[in-house]
Amino acid sequence: MVAKTSTKYWGILKLKVLVIGSGGREHALCWAISKSPKCDELFCAPGNAGIEQVASTVPIAANDMQGILEFVEKNAIDFVVVGPEGPLVDGLINRLEKLNITAFGPNALAAEFEGSKGLTKDLCDRYNVPTANYARFDDPNAAKEYIRNQGTPIVVKADGLAAGKGVFVCRDLTQAFGAIEKIMIKSEFGKAGSEVVIEEFMIGEEASFFALVDGKTVLPLVPAQDHKAAFDEDEGPNTGGMGAYCPAPLVDAKMEKRIMDEIINPTIQGAALDGRPFKGVLFAGLMITDEGPKLIEYNVRFGDPECQPIMMRLKSDALELLLSCAKGRLDQYEIEWHNSTALCVVLAADGYPGGYEKGTEIKGLDLAGKEDDIMIFHAGTEKNNGRIVSSGGRVLNVTALGKTVESARKKAYEAISLIDWPEGFYRSDIGWRAVQS
Repeated sequence: MVAKTSTKYWGILKLKVLVIGSGGREHALCWAISKSPKCDELFCAPGNAGIEQVASTVPIAANDMQGILEFVEKNAIDFVVVGPEGPLVDGLINRLEKLNITAFGPNALAAEFEGSKGLTKDLCDRYNVPTANYARFDDPNAAKEYIRNQGTPIVVKADGLAAGKGVFVCRDLTQAFGAIEKIMIKSEFGKAGSEVVIEEFMIGEEASFFALVDGKTVLPLVPAQDHKAAFDEDEGPNTGGMGAYCPAPLVDAKMEKRIMDEIINPTIQGAALDGRPFKGVLFAGLMITDEGPKLIEYNVRFGDPECQPIMMRLKSDALELLLSCAKGRLDQYEIEWHNSTALCVVLAADGYPGGYEKGTEIKGLDLAGKEDDIMIFHAGTEKNNGRIVSSGGRVLNVTALGKTVESARKKAYEAISLIDWPEGFYRSDIGWRAVQS
């Protein structure tokens, strides 16, 4: 079948845009894209209660490949932005390209840099990208023997996609063997845990680094810092992310150059040599050590919650920027940023990242988000008889702009104090590293 598109002209006619996903990242992308004068109509599949305010939501799941393709064809969509990793790893970009639809994101081969941690580690080894020492195992007994010989602390990771929950930082053998049990024997992450990557424990400070890649040009974005642990002082289990801010003072101009020269550029060049040319946004999770930056892992989409503060700071036209990347025209683009800091605090359902209740009502959102420098990006929400109710683990992303980390942080927590949701929780220390530095 051949898609019916309303325009294929660069920079002239307005575009029909479809964003794939339902989280806070997708709300931020929709919010930013909706402000573009080049956006004629904006759809999001499946979206959430917050996205409904800026886009037409479509009841098609992000992993419903056929449903998405049929919607794109029927509605003459010009440009598709894929938010989550699952559809990318499953080859949605490949299918869209067969319909001659311009799309933002890597194809299935390139998306394997997130789909398989082991594949990424092997690439780093081939092209001398600094990262933690590692080993790969598909046998739990061999994995345990390796851990016993290496000693602890040590890091155990499910090889495949695990929604940010498949990484275990293990302080002793009991924790490490328990991680192997969860991943490989109990199969808590399904096929994502058929293989594990075991890494040395790196000492340093984490940072999130994003670069747009159009196949030829690599354009770095602003660095950010995420907070993975569920509770204050980085206690508790790993989550998909409990808050983020940007820019991150840890990554200054000198460190950014090292990251580009030692990690990002060699990866992009190596990927091309390996027959996996990359297009889209490459998200490097980094550890800044005494020896310099080292790669923790790659993701092949915008981070969530990092995307939220990044979109708040973006002064350039978001649609034009993403389209430039998809069309191989980043060499013509220079990004403008607001001269401010943005900070995002995640509100999650009690029990997350474990079991949690859905359908609890959230009140006070209009009052909390009334200021121009506050955005409440929805993640796990839906409408029920006119009420906003929770529908996921990470539910809201309260994001604020300020002149400094301290001022953005103060605004975000003041907004949170106006939200009435007893069934939720949040970290009270987002941005603590920057405040203390």
